[in-house]
Amino acid sequence: MSVKERDPLTGHQTTGHEWNGITELNTRVPRVIWFFIIVTHVWALVVWILLPTWPLLTTYTKGILGLDQRQEVEEKVVAANMARADWADSIATMPVSEILDDPELLARANGTAHQIFGDNCAGCHGADAAGGPGFPSLIDDAWLWGGDPDAIMETLRVGINAPHSETRYGQMLAFGRDGILERADVRAVVGYVKSLSGGDASAEQISAGAEIFAENCASCHGEDGAGMIELGAPNLTDDSWIYGGDDKSIYDSIWNGRQGWMPSWEGRLSETERKILTVYLTDLRQEATQ
Repeated sequence: MSVKERDPLTGHQTTGHEWNGITELNTRVPRVIWFFIIVTHVWALVVWILLPTWPLLTTYTKGILGLDQRQEVEEKVVAANMARADWADSIATMPVSEILDDPELLARANGTAHQIFGDNCAGCHGADAAGGPGFPSLIDDAWLWGGDPDAIMETLRVGINAPHSETRYGQMLAFGRDGILERADVRAVVGYVKSLSGGDASAEQISAGAEIFAENCASCHGEDGAGMIELGAPNLTDDSWIYGGDDKSIYDSIWNGRQGWMPSWEGRLSETERKILTVYLTDLRQEATQ
């Protein structure tokens, strides 16, 4: 089939291809397309010459401008550290209590800590540090391992159930799933635990649950259910519940067990940065509980 035929309407040559009576025209590529193709190729050539671009065996082409973004970032980090060196040294040497009493130093620490917290902690504990399902609030007094500055610093350093050699370990057994308690016993303990924090439960549940609690739970949570900081066992007599304080949530916690996790920040944050976070969290908690 000849490709020299012309379409009578447009005057363009045809390609000779036809589908269901529709003839394909052999039209030229618009000039604007050629323009952009040429411009982009010229621009790519200019960039190859001016900027770092092509990888080599052990290095890469540097470009005649000599730009190095990694070096620029490193220089900015050094400059930022130098800019805060005057007050960062004070943070490193002063006790947290004295920092909290120094308005100017506290403002500098909180200004930096807000960014550190946002980059590393807010993903789990929330931007307001109020926590959420499965993640503890950091603005109340219910701290599993203690909320004083020394305890916070240590928790940040070693983490909880983390790979760190000195990490804090904490786990609640799966009393139902692993066959330690029957379903009826778990339900009784749910009623008793609810009663510890002022919740409603029948006298029968409380009586039966108290006995089961004493035999299985008191070794970690204490005979009165007030928890043990040295074990990371939560207080069951307050209204702070990491996984929820309703019947179903408590039942799930007893039946399936719980094991929280927090990374160790020793390898990522410097000791001064961890102390800045400690100051920030202590200040947040003091403001929230006043």
